[in-house]
Amino acid sequence: MHLRVANRRRDFLHKTTTRLTRTKSAIAVETLNVKGMAKNRRLARAVADAGFAEFVRQLGYKADWYGAVVWKADRWFPSSKMCGECRQVHHGLALADRTWTCLGCGVVHDRDANAAGNLLAAMLADRNA
Repeated sequence: MHLRVANRRRDFLHKTTTRLTRTKSAIAVETLNVKGMAKNRRLARAVADAGFAEFVRQLGYKADWYGAVVWKADRWFPSSKMCGECRQVHHGLALADRTWTCLGCGVVHDRDANAAGNLLAAMLADRNA
C-alpha cells in the first residue's frame, strides 16, 4: 500500500511540474519554512506528504529543459498579508482568514488570489530591476 501511494505521489509531481514548465514561461514559488510548518500538529502530516522540496527541485530542472524561469520568493515575503492595491502589510492576519479587508484602502481580498498577484508583481519587478 505504501509503495502504491508513493508511486502515485511521484507520478503526480512529475505530471504537474512537466505541465507547468511546458505551458508557462515564468513560475513564481514561495520558499516555505517546512520545518516550522511540520511542528504544527494539525499540519505536520499534510506538510510531510506534500513533497515541497521535490516539487521545487523538479520545477528547476524541467524549467531548464523547456525554457521556463523559476523565481523563488524570499521566505519572509508577505505575499498573502500585503494589499495588492496599496501595498500596505496587514500583520494581524491569521492563517484561518481566507478573505480580508485592507485597512488602508478598504479593498476586500481573497487571500490566495491576492498572494498570487503579489508574487507575480514581485517577480516582474525583480526581473526588470
